[in-house]
Amino acid sequence: MSQNPDTTSPQTVQADESDARAAHQADRMPTPEEEAAAERNRLDPDVAQAYGEAVERGANVQGEGQITP
Repeated sequence: MSQNPDTTSPQTVQADESDARAAHQADRMPTPEEEAAAERNRLDPDVAQAYGEAVERGANVQGEGQITP
């Protein structure tokens, strides 16, 4: 653990970088029952609209919080 609680230790940075490079994949394929349940799901139109608005707002953010490539 780092002596300064506001500083990330080198070990933590190394572990984070290792995790970022690791292959990420599902531990198994969905079962037929899980696939069927997913197909039965219906999206709430209000939730879909709110999500779309949030994505649009995030894409157009300027100033603090703006991510520049």
